[in-house]
Amino acid sequence: MGKEKTHINIVVIGHVDSGKSTSTGHLIYKCGGIDKRTIEKFEKEASDMGKGSFKYAWVLDKLKAERERGITIDIALWKFETSKYYVTIIDAPGHRDFIKNMITGTSQADCAVLIVAAGVGEFEAGISKNGQTREHALLAFTLGVKQLIVGVNKMDSTEPPYSQARYEEITKEVSTYIKKIGYNPASVAFVPISGWHGDNMLETSEKMGWFKGWKIERKEGNASGTTLLEALDAILPPARPTDKPLRLPLQDVYKIGGIGTVPVGRVETGVLKPGMVVTFAPPNLTTEVKSVEMHHESLPEAVPGDNVGFNIKNVSVKEIRRGYVAGDSKNDPPKGADNFNAQVIILNHPGQISQGYAPVLDCHTAHIACKFTELIEKIDRRSGKKLEDGPKFVKSVEMHHESLPEALPGDNVGFNIKNVSVKEIRRGNVAGDSKNDPPMAAENFTAQVIILNHPGQISQGYAPVLDCHTAHIACKFSELKEKIDRRSGKKLEDNPKALKSGDAAIITMVPGKPMCVESFSQYPPLGRFAVRDMRQTVAVGVIKSVEKKAASGGKVTKSAQKADKKK
Repeated sequence: MGKEKTHINIVVIGHVDSGKSTSTGHLIYKCGGIDKRTIEKFEKEASDMGKGSFKYAWVLDKLKAERERGITIDIALWKFETSKYYVTIIDAPGHRDFIKNMITGTSQADCAVLIVAAGVGEFEAGISKNGQTREHALLAFTLGVKQLIVGVNKMDSTEPPYSQARYEEITKEVSTYIKKIGYNPASVAFVPISGWHGDNMLETSEKMGWFKGWKIERKEGNASGTTLLEALDAILPPARPTDKPLRLPLQDVYKIGGIGTVPVGRVETGVLKPGMVVTFAPPNLTTEVKSVEMHHESLPEAVPGDNVGFNIKNVSVKEIRRGYVAGDSKNDPPKGADNFNAQVIILNHPGQISQGYAPVLDCHTAHIACKFTELIEKIDRRSGKKLEDGPKFVKSVEMHHESLPEALPGDNVGFNIKNVSVKEIRRGNVAGDSKNDPPMAAENFTAQVIILNHPGQISQGYAPVLDCHTAHIACKFSELKEKIDRRSGKKLEDNPKALKSGDAAIITMVPGKPMCVESFSQYPPLGRFAVRDMRQTVAVGVIKSVEKKAASGGKVTKSAQKADKKK
Protein backbone atom coordinates (compact mmCIF):
# COMPACT_ATOMS: atom_id res chain seq x y z
CA MET A 1 0.00 0.00 0.00
CA GLY A 2 1.96 2.95 -1.29
CA LYS A 3 1.16 6.28 0.28
CA GLU A 4 0.90 7.98 -3.10
CA LYS A 5 -2.84 7.29 -3.57
CA THR A 6 -5.21 10.21 -3.07
CA HIS A 7 -7.87 9.97 -0.37
CA ILE A 8 -11.46 10.55 -1.46
CA ASN A 9 -14.69 10.53 0.53
CA ILE A 10 -17.93 9.06 -0.79
CA VAL A 11 -21.41 9.10 0.67
CA VAL A 12 -23.82 6.26 -0.14
CA ILE A 13 -27.41 7.41 -0.50
CA GLY A 14 -30.73 5.93 -1.51
CA HIS A 15 -33.98 4.47 -0.24
CA VAL A 16 -33.86 2.37 2.89
CA ASP A 17 -34.33 -0.96 1.07
CA SER A 18 -32.32 -0.25 -2.06
CA GLY A 19 -29.50 -2.60 -1.04
CA LYS A 20 -27.05 0.05 0.17
CA SER A 21 -25.74 -2.26 2.89
CA THR A 22 -25.21 -5.17 0.54
CA SER A 23 -23.46 -3.06 -2.11
CA THR A 24 -21.31 -1.18 0.39
CA GLY A 25 -20.54 -4.41 2.22
CA HIS A 26 -19.48 -6.02 -1.06
CA LEU A 27 -16.95 -3.26 -1.83
CA ILE A 28 -15.55 -3.21 1.70
CA TYR A 29 -15.43 -7.00 1.71
CA LYS A 30 -13.63 -7.31 -1.63
CA CYS A 31 -11.32 -4.28 -1.55
CA GLY A 32 -11.23 -3.25 1.89
CA GLY A 33 -10.60 -2.49 5.42
CA ILE A 34 -11.70 -5.76 6.99
CA ASP A 35 -9.03 -8.30 7.79
CA LYS A 36 -9.42 -11.87 6.50
CA ARG A 37 -9.86 -13.35 9.97
CA THR A 38 -12.83 -11.15 10.77
CA ILE A 39 -14.43 -12.10 7.45
CA GLU A 40 -13.86 -15.80 8.05
CA LYS A 41 -15.47 -15.44 11.48
CA PHE A 42 -18.50 -13.71 9.94
CA GLU A 43 -18.76 -16.33 7.16
CA LYS A 44 -18.76 -19.15 9.67
CA GLU A 45 -21.43 -17.43 11.77
CA ALA A 46 -23.50 -16.77 8.66
CA SER A 47 -23.44 -20.41 7.61
CA ASP A 48 -24.14 -21.58 11.19
CA MET A 49 -27.23 -19.41 11.19
CA GLY A 50 -28.41 -20.89 7.92
CA LYS A 51 -27.42 -17.84 5.91
CA GLY A 52 -25.01 -20.03 4.00
CA SER A 53 -25.49 -18.04 0.82
CA PHE A 54 -23.22 -15.53 2.50
CA LYS A 55 -24.60 -12.03 2.11
CA TYR A 56 -22.31 -9.03 2.06
CA ALA A 57 -24.83 -7.09 4.07
CA TRP A 58 -24.02 -9.57 6.85
CA VAL A 59 -20.55 -8.02 7.05
CA LEU A 60 -22.05 -4.60 7.41
CA ASP A 61 -24.78 -5.70 9.79
CA LYS A 62 -22.24 -7.50 11.95
CA LEU A 63 -20.01 -4.43 11.96
CA LYS A 64 -22.97 -2.26 12.81
CA ALA A 65 -24.06 -4.59 15.60
CA GLU A 66 -20.53 -4.70 16.97
CA ARG A 67 -20.22 -0.94 16.74
CA GLU A 68 -23.52 -0.56 18.54
CA ARG A 69 -22.57 -3.01 21.26
CA GLY A 70 -19.48 -0.88 21.58
CA ILE A 71 -17.04 -3.64 20.74
CA THR A 72 -15.55 -2.06 17.67
CA ILE A 73 -16.46 1.46 16.80
CA ASP A 74 -13.78 1.03 14.22
CA ILE A 75 -13.97 3.56 11.47
CA ALA A 76 -11.17 1.82 9.52
CA LEU A 77 -13.74 -0.76 8.57
CA TRP A 78 -15.53 1.76 6.40
CA LYS A 79 -12.57 2.16 4.05
CA PHE A 80 -11.56 0.36 0.86
CA GLU A 81 -9.09 0.83 -1.98
CA THR A 82 -9.44 1.18 -5.72
CA SER A 83 -6.52 1.19 -8.12
CA LYS A 84 -6.36 5.01 -7.87
CA TYR A 85 -7.83 5.99 -4.51
CA TYR A 86 -8.14 5.27 -0.82
CA VAL A 87 -11.91 5.55 -0.39
CA THR A 88 -13.60 6.40 2.90
CA ILE A 89 -17.35 5.92 3.18
CA ILE A 90 -18.16 8.94 5.29
CA ASP A 91 -21.68 7.95 5.87
CA ALA A 92 -22.47 4.34 5.66
CA PRO A 93 -26.08 3.23 5.25
CA GLY A 94 -28.23 3.31 8.31
CA HIS A 95 -26.49 6.16 10.08
CA ARG A 96 -29.28 8.14 11.73
CA ASP A 97 -27.27 11.34 11.64
CA PHE A 98 -26.85 11.26 7.86
CA ILE A 99 -28.24 14.75 7.30
CA LYS A 100 -26.45 16.39 10.22
CA ASN A 101 -23.14 14.79 9.26
CA MET A 102 -23.41 16.05 5.72
CA ILE A 103 -24.40 19.54 6.78
CA THR A 104 -21.79 20.10 9.43
CA GLY A 105 -19.30 18.90 6.82
CA THR A 106 -17.66 16.41 9.15
CA SER A 107 -15.84 15.54 6.00
CA GLN A 108 -17.35 16.81 2.79
CA ALA A 109 -18.01 14.03 0.30
CA ASP A 110 -16.27 14.20 -3.08
CA CYS A 111 -18.92 12.03 -4.69
CA ALA A 112 -22.33 10.56 -3.87
CA VAL A 113 -23.20 7.01 -4.87
CA LEU A 114 -26.96 6.72 -5.30
CA ILE A 115 -28.25 3.16 -5.09
CA VAL A 116 -31.71 2.52 -6.60
CA ALA A 117 -33.41 -0.88 -6.56
CA ALA A 118 -34.59 -2.31 -9.88
CA GLY A 119 -36.91 -4.92 -8.32
CA VAL A 120 -40.59 -4.83 -9.29
CA GLY A 121 -42.26 -1.99 -7.37
CA GLU A 122 -39.11 -1.21 -5.36
CA PHE A 123 -37.83 1.53 -7.64
CA GLU A 124 -41.23 3.20 -7.65
CA ALA A 125 -41.39 3.14 -3.84
CA GLY A 126 -37.98 4.75 -3.54
CA ILE A 127 -38.61 7.49 -6.04
CA SER A 128 -42.19 8.30 -5.00
CA LYS A 129 -42.83 11.68 -3.44
CA ASN A 130 -42.00 10.47 0.10
CA GLY A 131 -39.14 8.18 -0.85
CA GLN A 132 -35.72 9.00 0.57
CA THR A 133 -34.12 8.79 -2.88
CA ARG A 134 -35.23 12.27 -3.92
CA GLU A 135 -34.51 13.87 -0.56
CA HIS A 136 -30.99 12.42 -0.34
CA ALA A 137 -30.04 13.35 -3.90
CA LEU A 138 -31.39 16.88 -3.45
CA LEU A 139 -29.54 17.26 -0.18
CA ALA A 140 -26.28 15.98 -1.67
CA PHE A 141 -26.49 18.50 -4.51
CA THR A 142 -27.56 21.39 -2.25
CA LEU A 143 -24.61 20.69 0.03
CA GLY A 144 -22.11 20.84 -2.78
CA VAL A 145 -21.56 17.16 -3.66
CA LYS A 146 -21.39 17.76 -7.40
CA GLN A 147 -20.26 14.31 -8.58
CA LEU A 148 -22.74 11.46 -8.71
CA ILE A 149 -22.68 7.75 -9.59
CA VAL A 150 -25.93 5.78 -9.89
CA GLY A 151 -25.92 2.06 -9.12
CA VAL A 152 -29.08 0.37 -10.45
CA ASN A 153 -29.10 -2.49 -7.96
CA LYS A 154 -30.93 -5.83 -7.64
CA MET A 155 -30.77 -6.45 -11.40
CA ASP A 156 -31.04 -10.15 -10.47
CA SER A 157 -34.60 -9.60 -9.21
CA THR A 158 -36.13 -7.85 -12.24
CA GLU A 159 -38.76 -9.58 -14.42
CA PRO A 160 -37.15 -11.31 -16.29
CA PRO A 161 -33.84 -11.25 -14.35
CA TYR A 162 -31.18 -8.84 -15.69
CA SER A 163 -33.77 -7.07 -17.85
CA GLN A 164 -32.39 -4.45 -20.22
CA ALA A 165 -35.83 -2.84 -20.62
CA ARG A 166 -36.20 -2.36 -16.86
CA TYR A 167 -32.69 -0.89 -16.58
CA GLU A 168 -33.39 1.58 -19.40
CA GLU A 169 -36.75 2.58 -17.88
CA ILE A 170 -35.05 3.34 -14.55
CA THR A 171 -32.08 5.25 -15.99
CA LYS A 172 -34.47 7.39 -18.00
CA GLU A 173 -36.54 8.32 -14.95
CA VAL A 174 -33.54 8.87 -12.64
CA SER A 175 -31.89 11.04 -15.32
CA THR A 176 -35.00 13.22 -15.48
CA TYR A 177 -35.18 13.87 -11.78
CA ILE A 178 -31.46 14.33 -11.09
CA LYS A 179 -31.49 16.85 -13.95
CA LYS A 180 -34.28 18.76 -12.15
CA ILE A 181 -32.12 18.84 -9.03
CA GLY A 182 -29.12 20.23 -10.92
CA TYR A 183 -26.94 17.26 -11.91
CA ASN A 184 -26.03 16.83 -15.57
CA PRO A 185 -26.99 13.22 -16.45
CA ALA A 186 -24.29 13.13 -19.17
CA SER A 187 -21.63 13.42 -16.45
CA VAL A 188 -23.16 10.67 -14.28
CA ALA A 189 -22.12 7.01 -14.58
CA PHE A 190 -25.14 4.65 -14.51
CA VAL A 191 -24.15 1.06 -13.70
CA PRO A 192 -26.53 -1.95 -13.57
CA ILE A 193 -25.36 -4.05 -10.62
CA SER A 194 -26.21 -6.81 -8.20
CA GLY A 195 -24.66 -6.02 -4.84
CA TRP A 196 -25.47 -9.55 -3.74
CA HIS A 197 -24.20 -11.58 -6.70
CA GLY A 198 -21.46 -9.10 -7.56
CA ASP A 199 -22.53 -8.36 -11.14
CA ASN A 200 -20.66 -5.30 -12.49
CA MET A 201 -19.36 -4.48 -9.02
CA LEU A 202 -15.67 -5.30 -9.52
CA GLU A 203 -15.84 -7.37 -12.69
CA THR A 204 -17.92 -7.15 -15.84
CA SER A 205 -21.04 -9.32 -15.58
CA GLU A 206 -21.62 -12.01 -18.18
CA LYS A 207 -25.35 -11.93 -17.42
CA MET A 208 -25.81 -8.47 -18.94
CA GLY A 209 -24.16 -8.80 -22.34
CA TRP A 210 -26.50 -6.06 -23.55
CA PHE A 211 -24.77 -3.49 -21.30
CA LYS A 212 -22.13 -1.76 -23.38
CA GLY A 213 -20.69 0.14 -20.42
CA TRP A 214 -21.14 3.59 -18.91
CA LYS A 215 -19.78 6.81 -20.39
CA ILE A 216 -19.42 10.20 -18.78
CA GLU A 217 -18.78 13.50 -20.53
CA ARG A 218 -17.37 16.49 -18.68
CA LYS A 219 -15.04 19.38 -19.36
CA GLU A 220 -12.29 17.83 -17.20
CA GLY A 221 -12.15 14.84 -19.56
CA ASN A 222 -14.46 11.98 -20.54
CA ALA A 223 -14.37 8.53 -18.96
CA SER A 224 -15.90 5.12 -19.60
CA GLY A 225 -16.00 1.65 -18.07
CA THR A 226 -18.37 -1.17 -17.14
CA THR A 227 -18.11 -1.66 -13.37
CA LEU A 228 -18.95 0.32 -10.25
CA LEU A 229 -15.32 0.12 -9.15
CA GLU A 230 -14.18 1.71 -12.43
CA ALA A 231 -16.77 4.46 -11.94
CA LEU A 232 -15.26 5.18 -8.51
CA ASP A 233 -11.85 5.42 -10.17
CA ALA A 234 -13.28 8.00 -12.59
CA ILE A 235 -14.19 10.39 -9.75
CA LEU A 236 -12.33 13.69 -10.12
CA PRO A 237 -9.92 14.02 -7.20
CA PRO A 238 -10.65 16.87 -4.79
CA ALA A 239 -8.80 20.00 -5.81
CA ARG A 240 -6.41 20.93 -3.02
CA PRO A 241 -7.10 24.65 -2.73
CA THR A 242 -3.47 25.60 -2.05
CA ASP A 243 -3.60 28.54 -4.45
CA LYS A 244 -6.30 30.33 -2.44
CA PRO A 245 -5.46 32.64 0.48
CA LEU A 246 -4.98 30.92 3.86
CA ARG A 247 -8.01 30.12 6.02
CA LEU A 248 -7.49 28.08 9.19
CA PRO A 249 -10.39 27.92 11.70
CA LEU A 250 -9.07 27.39 15.23
CA GLN A 251 -10.21 24.27 17.00
CA ASP A 252 -8.40 24.95 20.24
CA VAL A 253 -5.66 27.08 21.76
CA TYR A 254 -3.11 25.51 24.10
CA LYS A 255 -0.53 27.04 26.38
CA ILE A 256 2.49 24.76 26.36
CA GLY A 257 5.26 25.23 28.92
CA GLY A 258 8.56 26.35 27.40
CA ILE A 259 6.95 26.90 23.98
CA GLY A 260 4.12 29.37 24.53
CA THR A 261 0.78 29.77 22.76
CA VAL A 262 -0.14 27.02 20.29
CA PRO A 263 -3.38 27.34 18.28
CA VAL A 264 -4.59 24.07 16.70
CA GLY A 265 -6.80 23.64 13.64
CA ARG A 266 -7.22 22.32 10.13
CA VAL A 267 -5.91 24.21 7.11
CA GLU A 268 -8.97 24.62 4.85
CA THR A 269 -7.37 26.68 2.05
CA GLY A 270 -3.93 28.07 1.28
CA VAL A 271 -0.69 27.13 3.00
CA LEU A 272 0.75 27.86 6.45
CA LYS A 273 4.53 28.16 6.85
CA PRO A 274 6.89 29.09 9.67
CA GLY A 275 7.87 32.77 9.39
CA MET A 276 4.49 33.83 7.96
CA VAL A 277 2.70 36.79 9.52
CA VAL A 278 -0.88 35.74 10.22
CA THR A 279 -4.02 37.67 11.17
CA PHE A 280 -6.72 36.22 13.42
CA ALA A 281 -10.33 37.32 12.78
CA PRO A 282 -12.60 38.64 14.18
CA PRO A 283 -10.26 40.34 16.76
CA ASN A 284 -7.95 41.46 13.92
CA LEU A 285 -4.82 40.35 15.77
CA THR A 286 -1.61 39.97 13.74
CA THR A 287 1.50 37.99 14.72
CA GLU A 288 4.31 35.80 13.39
CA VAL A 289 4.24 32.00 13.13
CA LYS A 290 7.35 30.48 14.72
CA SER A 291 6.82 26.81 13.87
CA VAL A 292 4.21 24.42 12.45
CA GLU A 293 3.75 20.84 13.69
CA MET A 294 1.64 17.84 12.73
CA HIS A 295 1.66 14.58 14.71
CA HIS A 296 4.57 15.96 16.78
CA GLU A 297 6.78 16.54 13.72
CA SER A 298 7.67 19.98 12.42
CA LEU A 299 6.49 20.83 8.90
CA PRO A 300 8.03 23.20 6.33
CA GLU A 301 4.46 23.96 5.18
CA ALA A 302 0.93 22.79 5.97
CA VAL A 303 -1.58 22.30 3.14
CA PRO A 304 -5.39 21.97 3.04
CA GLY A 305 -6.59 18.97 5.03
CA ASP A 306 -3.65 19.04 7.47
CA ASN A 307 -4.50 19.20 11.18
CA VAL A 308 -1.73 21.26 12.71
CA GLY A 309 -0.58 23.05 15.81
CA PHE A 310 1.44 26.24 15.28
CA ASN A 311 3.43 28.31 17.73
CA ILE A 312 2.92 32.10 17.64
CA LYS A 313 4.76 35.03 19.22
CA ASN A 314 3.58 37.65 21.72
CA VAL A 315 -0.03 36.45 21.91
CA SER A 316 -1.53 35.12 25.13
CA VAL A 317 -3.89 32.16 25.20
CA LYS A 318 -6.65 34.53 26.39
CA GLU A 319 -6.57 36.63 23.23
CA ILE A 320 -7.62 33.97 20.73
CA ARG A 321 -10.12 31.14 20.94
CA ARG A 322 -11.91 28.34 19.13
CA GLY A 323 -14.02 29.64 16.23
CA TYR A 324 -11.53 32.39 15.29
CA VAL A 325 -9.97 32.09 11.83
CA ALA A 326 -6.30 32.57 10.93
CA GLY A 327 -5.20 33.88 7.54
CA ASP A 328 -2.24 35.45 5.77
CA SER A 329 -1.94 39.12 6.80
CA LYS A 330 -0.58 39.95 3.31
CA ASN A 331 -3.12 38.06 1.17
CA ASP A 332 -6.85 38.69 1.72
CA PRO A 333 -6.66 38.48 5.53
CA PRO A 334 -9.86 37.23 7.23
CA LYS A 335 -12.16 39.79 8.84
CA GLY A 336 -15.13 39.70 11.20
CA ALA A 337 -18.55 39.72 9.49
CA ASP A 338 -21.01 42.54 10.07
CA ASN A 339 -23.80 40.53 8.46
CA PHE A 340 -24.14 37.98 5.65
CA ASN A 341 -26.73 36.76 3.16
CA ALA A 342 -27.34 33.02 2.99
CA GLN A 343 -29.53 30.51 1.19
CA VAL A 344 -31.04 28.14 3.74
CA ILE A 345 -33.32 25.12 3.75
CA ILE A 346 -35.43 24.70 6.88
CA LEU A 347 -35.27 20.95 7.50
CA ASN A 348 -36.93 20.42 10.79
CA HIS A 349 -38.62 23.06 12.90
CA PRO A 350 -41.93 22.37 14.63
CA GLY A 351 -43.26 25.90 14.13
CA GLN A 352 -42.72 28.90 11.88
CA ILE A 353 -39.54 30.93 11.66
CA SER A 354 -39.86 34.67 11.26
CA GLN A 355 -37.65 37.76 11.33
CA GLY A 356 -35.83 38.10 14.68
CA TYR A 357 -35.31 34.34 15.18
CA ALA A 358 -31.83 33.90 16.73
CA PRO A 359 -30.61 30.29 16.71
CA VAL A 360 -27.02 29.10 17.14
CA LEU A 361 -25.04 28.62 13.92
CA ASP A 362 -22.36 25.97 13.56
CA CYS A 363 -20.01 27.14 10.82
CA HIS A 364 -16.46 25.71 10.61
CA THR A 365 -15.40 25.65 14.30
CA ALA A 366 -17.55 28.64 15.32
CA HIS A 367 -20.71 28.09 17.37
CA ILE A 368 -22.43 31.47 17.63
CA ALA A 369 -25.99 32.81 17.89
CA CYS A 370 -26.99 34.72 14.73
CA LYS A 371 -30.17 36.68 14.16
CA PHE A 372 -32.35 36.31 11.05
CA THR A 373 -32.61 40.08 10.50
CA GLU A 374 -34.41 39.96 7.15
CA LEU A 375 -36.21 37.27 5.17
CA ILE A 376 -35.36 38.55 1.68
CA GLU A 377 -37.12 35.99 -0.50
CA LYS A 378 -38.57 32.51 -0.52
CA ILE A 379 -37.21 30.35 -3.34
CA ASP A 380 -37.92 27.00 -4.96
CA ARG A 381 -35.64 24.38 -3.38
CA ARG A 382 -34.90 22.67 -6.66
CA SER A 383 -34.63 25.43 -9.25
CA GLY A 384 -33.62 28.31 -6.95
CA LYS A 385 -36.29 30.51 -8.62
CA LYS A 386 -37.89 33.25 -6.51
CA LEU A 387 -41.38 32.38 -5.19
CA GLU A 388 -42.13 35.33 -2.89
CA ASP A 389 -40.52 38.63 -1.85
CA GLY A 390 -40.09 39.44 1.86
CA PRO A 391 -42.01 36.40 3.21
CA LYS A 392 -43.50 36.87 6.70
CA PHE A 393 -42.18 33.48 7.83
CA VAL A 394 -40.64 30.23 6.59
CA LYS A 395 -41.43 26.71 7.77
CA SER A 396 -39.94 23.26 7.76
CA VAL A 397 -39.96 20.96 4.74
CA GLU A 398 -40.55 17.98 7.05
CA MET A 399 -43.19 19.22 9.46
CA HIS A 400 -46.76 18.49 8.53
CA HIS A 401 -48.75 20.80 10.84
CA GLU A 402 -51.45 18.27 11.66
CA SER A 403 -52.42 16.86 15.04
CA LEU A 404 -51.61 13.24 15.86
CA PRO A 405 -53.41 10.84 18.22
CA GLU A 406 -50.01 9.40 19.15
CA ALA A 407 -46.40 9.90 18.11
CA LEU A 408 -44.10 6.93 17.61
CA PRO A 409 -40.32 6.49 17.40
CA GLY A 410 -38.98 8.38 14.38
CA ASP A 411 -41.76 11.00 14.37
CA ASN A 412 -40.58 14.62 14.58
CA VAL A 413 -43.26 16.41 16.52
CA GLY A 414 -44.12 19.61 18.32
CA PHE A 415 -46.27 19.23 21.45
CA ASN A 416 -48.10 21.80 23.50
CA ILE A 417 -47.63 21.75 27.30
CA LYS A 418 -49.36 23.60 30.12
CA ASN A 419 -48.01 25.90 32.88
CA VAL A 420 -44.42 25.86 31.61
CA SER A 421 -42.66 28.93 30.24
CA VAL A 422 -40.32 28.77 27.28
CA LYS A 423 -37.46 29.79 29.60
CA GLU A 424 -37.78 26.67 31.75
CA ILE A 425 -36.90 24.07 29.13
CA ARG A 426 -34.44 24.10 26.28
CA ARG A 427 -32.83 22.15 23.47
CA GLY A 428 -30.93 19.14 24.86
CA ASN A 429 -33.44 18.52 27.66
CA VAL A 430 -35.18 15.13 27.40
CA ALA A 431 -38.90 14.38 27.86
CA GLY A 432 -40.15 11.06 29.23
CA ASP A 433 -43.14 9.41 30.87
CA SER A 434 -43.30 10.53 34.53
CA LYS A 435 -44.74 7.12 35.50
CA ASN A 436 -42.41 4.86 33.53
CA ASP A 437 -38.65 5.24 34.05
CA PRO A 438 -38.70 9.06 33.85
CA PRO A 439 -35.49 10.59 32.49
CA MET A 440 -33.05 12.03 35.04
CA ALA A 441 -29.93 14.18 34.98
CA ALA A 442 -26.64 12.26 34.97
CA GLU A 443 -24.16 12.72 37.81
CA ASN A 444 -21.54 10.94 35.70
CA PHE A 445 -21.41 8.13 33.16
CA THR A 446 -19.02 5.45 31.99
CA ALA A 447 -18.41 5.19 28.25
CA GLN A 448 -16.33 3.29 25.78
CA VAL A 449 -14.66 5.69 23.35
CA ILE A 450 -12.37 5.54 20.37
CA ILE A 451 -10.10 8.52 19.76
CA LEU A 452 -10.26 9.07 16.00
CA ASN A 453 -8.41 12.26 15.35
CA HIS A 454 -6.68 14.40 17.93
CA PRO A 455 -3.41 16.22 17.28
CA GLY A 456 -2.04 15.63 20.81
CA GLN A 457 -2.65 13.41 23.80
CA ILE A 458 -5.82 13.31 25.85
CA SER A 459 -5.46 12.91 29.58
CA GLN A 460 -7.65 13.07 32.67
CA GLY A 461 -9.29 16.50 32.97
CA TYR A 462 -9.80 16.99 29.20
CA ALA A 463 -13.20 18.69 28.86
CA PRO A 464 -14.41 18.68 25.25
CA VAL A 465 -17.96 19.31 24.05
CA LEU A 466 -20.10 16.21 23.65
CA ASP A 467 -22.87 15.97 21.07
CA CYS A 468 -25.29 13.37 22.40
CA HIS A 469 -28.88 13.31 21.04
CA THR A 470 -29.69 17.07 20.86
CA ALA A 471 -27.48 18.07 23.80
CA HIS A 472 -24.23 19.94 23.17
CA ILE A 473 -22.48 20.13 26.55
CA ALA A 474 -18.89 20.16 27.82
CA CYS A 475 -18.07 16.97 29.73
CA LYS A 476 -14.91 16.25 31.68
CA PHE A 477 -12.93 13.02 31.26
CA SER A 478 -12.74 12.51 35.03
CA GLU A 479 -11.11 9.08 34.99
CA LEU A 480 -9.35 7.04 32.30
CA LYS A 481 -10.27 3.60 33.65
CA GLU A 482 -8.74 1.25 31.11
CA LYS A 483 -7.29 1.13 27.64
CA ILE A 484 -8.81 -1.67 25.55
CA ASP A 485 -8.21 -3.44 22.25
CA ARG A 486 -10.41 -1.81 19.60
CA ARG A 487 -11.39 -5.06 17.97
CA SER A 488 -11.75 -7.57 20.80
CA GLY A 489 -12.63 -5.16 23.62
CA LYS A 490 -10.04 -6.89 25.86
CA LYS A 491 -8.32 -4.80 28.53
CA LEU A 492 -4.76 -3.71 27.62
CA GLU A 493 -3.90 -1.39 30.52
CA ASP A 494 -5.42 -0.11 33.76
CA ASN A 495 -5.65 3.66 34.38
CA PRO A 496 -3.66 4.82 31.33
CA LYS A 497 -2.00 8.23 31.76
CA ALA A 498 -3.01 9.47 28.30
CA LEU A 499 -4.83 8.48 25.10
CA LYS A 500 -3.91 9.30 21.52
CA SER A 501 -5.50 8.89 18.08
CA GLY A 502 -6.43 5.26 17.45
CA ASP A 503 -6.78 4.29 21.13
CA ALA A 504 -9.95 2.80 22.59
CA ALA A 505 -10.73 3.17 26.28
CA ILE A 506 -13.30 2.95 29.02
CA ILE A 507 -13.63 6.33 30.73
CA THR A 508 -15.82 8.07 33.30
CA MET A 509 -17.21 11.44 32.26
CA VAL A 510 -18.83 14.22 34.28
CA PRO A 511 -21.15 16.71 32.53
CA GLY A 512 -20.27 20.38 33.09
CA LYS A 513 -23.97 21.35 33.08
CA PRO A 514 -27.10 19.30 33.81
CA MET A 515 -27.44 16.67 31.08
CA CYS A 516 -29.63 13.62 30.53
CA VAL A 517 -28.02 10.61 28.86
CA GLU A 518 -28.84 6.89 28.99
CA SER A 519 -26.95 3.65 28.54
CA PHE A 520 -26.71 2.55 24.91
CA SER A 521 -28.15 -0.88 25.68
CA GLN A 522 -31.41 0.63 26.97
CA TYR A 523 -31.92 3.73 24.81
CA PRO A 524 -29.51 3.66 21.84
CA PRO A 525 -30.14 7.20 20.49
CA LEU A 526 -29.43 8.66 23.94
CA GLY A 527 -26.39 6.47 24.50
CA ARG A 528 -24.10 7.27 21.59
CA PHE A 529 -22.11 10.46 21.28
CA ALA A 530 -19.51 12.29 19.26
CA VAL A 531 -16.75 14.52 20.58
CA ARG A 532 -16.33 17.17 17.92
CA ASP A 533 -13.52 19.60 17.35
CA MET A 534 -11.95 21.26 14.32
CA ARG A 535 -14.92 20.38 12.13
CA GLN A 536 -13.95 16.79 12.76
CA THR A 537 -15.07 14.12 15.12
CA VAL A 538 -12.23 13.77 17.62
CA ALA A 539 -13.77 10.71 19.27
CA VAL A 540 -16.93 8.63 19.22
CA GLY A 541 -18.36 6.57 22.01
CA VAL A 542 -21.17 4.59 23.53
CA ILE A 543 -22.39 4.90 27.11
CA LYS A 544 -22.12 1.72 29.18
CA SER A 545 -23.71 2.91 32.44
CA VAL A 546 -25.06 6.11 34.00
CA GLU A 547 -25.03 7.21 37.62
CA LYS A 548 -28.13 9.37 37.87
CA LYS A 549 -28.57 12.40 40.12
CA ALA A 550 -31.04 11.98 42.95
CA ALA A 551 -34.33 13.59 41.90
CA SER A 552 -34.66 16.76 43.95
CA GLY A 553 -37.63 19.11 44.14
CA GLY A 554 -38.40 19.45 40.44
CA LYS A 555 -41.47 21.47 39.48
CA VAL A 556 -44.74 19.57 38.97
CA THR A 557 -47.29 21.78 37.19
CA LYS A 558 -50.94 22.15 38.20
CA SER A 559 -52.07 20.42 35.03
CA ALA A 560 -49.86 17.42 35.86
CA GLN A 561 -51.39 17.23 39.35
CA LYS A 562 -54.91 17.40 37.87
CA ALA A 563 -54.10 14.75 35.25
CA ASP A 564 -52.83 12.47 38.02
CA LYS A 565 -56.05 12.91 40.02
CA LYS A 566 -58.20 12.01 37.01
CA LYS A 567 -56.52 8.62 36.68
